[in-house]
Amino acid sequence: MQCILCQSPLTHQVDSLYYQCSTCFAYVKDVAYYFSEAQEKQHYEFHNNDVHDIGYQKFTSPITNEILRRFPSDTLGLDFGCGKGPVITKQLVDRGYQVNLYDPYFYPDRSYANAVYDYIFSCEVFEHFYDPAKEIAHLKSLLKPGGLLLIMTHLFQEQVPFESWYYRKDETHVFIYTAQTFAYIAKQFNFELLSLSERFIVLASRNSN
Repeated sequence: MQCILCQSPLTHQVDSLYYQCSTCFAYVKDVAYYFSEAQEKQHYEFHNNDVHDIGYQKFTSPITNEILRRFPSDTLGLDFGCGKGPVITKQLVDRGYQVNLYDPYFYPDRSYANAVYDYIFSCEVFEHFYDPAKEIAHLKSLLKPGGLLLIMTHLFQEQVPFESWYYRKDETHVFIYTAQTFAYIAKQFNFELLSLSERFIVLASRNSN
């Protein structure tokens, strides 16, 4: 098996489901344990993501606040992997922003790819990518030079033993990032890493795709 981000051979198995890549330092799930498309959609149907839920708004606020701070309302954004409750988009649109939506299950219209964006955000999406290299390259191609890619995912920082970590136990999480993984992504895909914390990462697109 190869790493689905950097294509390095995976030789270090850390538990019954995951390998750790020695090149990009991500944790990569064995493909034998992937959900089918039907199983995956059913799993996401049970997500209770109510756009009016104050707790949900607070959870996603790092992205919302960063966009409000950095961008005026006449810019164009993309909510990539928005799910059935696009709470960040709702918060922005209520303030006069224009945001396009895409989700393979709930907003599958791919016309979003006909635009270029000042910013793209993905909240709790990157850990579900079956081909992160392809997805990241795609998102980079949709960003204006200097545009921002804002990501919420939970980095593994040895908070607890990996096998007992809650994020690893979600059966739809197939690729778990570390700080080193995002350093690799920034270098490989020509981003500037503007900000990185345990839950929130901001990348700026450099000029060349």
